[in-house]
Parts: sequence; C-alpha cells; structure tokens
Amino acid sequence: MRSLALILPIVLGLAVPAVAQTPAPSAAQAAHRDRMKSCNADAGSQKLAGSARKGFMSDCLAGKSVAPAKELTPQQAKMKSCNVDALAKSLKGAERRTFMSTCLKG
Repeated sequence: MRSLALILPIVLGLAVPAVAQTPAPSAAQAAHRDRMKSCNADAGSQKLAGSARKGFMSDCLAGKSVAPAKELTPQQAKMKSCNVDALAKSLKGAERRTFMSTCLKG
C-alpha cells in the first residue's frame, strides 16, 4: 500500500504532460500550411505529376510567379466544348463519333 502511494504520484506526474495540448501553430506555420494547400490544389488541377509537379511545388512554395497555362487554340476550344456536350448527353460509341464529327464541323 505504501509503495502504491509513492508510485501513483510519480505516474500521474509523468502522464499530465502527455495529455497537455500542443500549442497552436504560429502565424508563419499557418501561412505555410495555407500556401501548401493552395499550391497542392493548383498542381492537382493542372494534373501535374513527377518532376513537373515537384518543380511546380518548389516554385509555388517559394512564392515565384508560375507561368499561366497556355490558352487553348480555337480548334482545342471547340473540341473541349463538343466533348463536354457529348458527356452531358452520355453518348457512347458510334453515336458519340457521329456527334463529335458534326459538332466539330459546324
């Protein structure tokens, strides 16, 4: 009983710091976390992978301006528009080919 009375305060004394809350992140840490989220989302939306993603993330996190994505050519814009329409209509196979052909011509 006496040894329990000696051990219990020691165990509780060691357990209290483990339960204590971790301090809130500093403003710099919060800003870095926000920048990381933003850069990661941008890299994902651009579908970057491998070394291209690594380079993009490095530049983005360093605050360097990232070159904007190339603008689509008129043909690419038309293809994208027709593709969106075909997906909206759930066309597949021969129906899709016919639709895409007529859409791209006109």
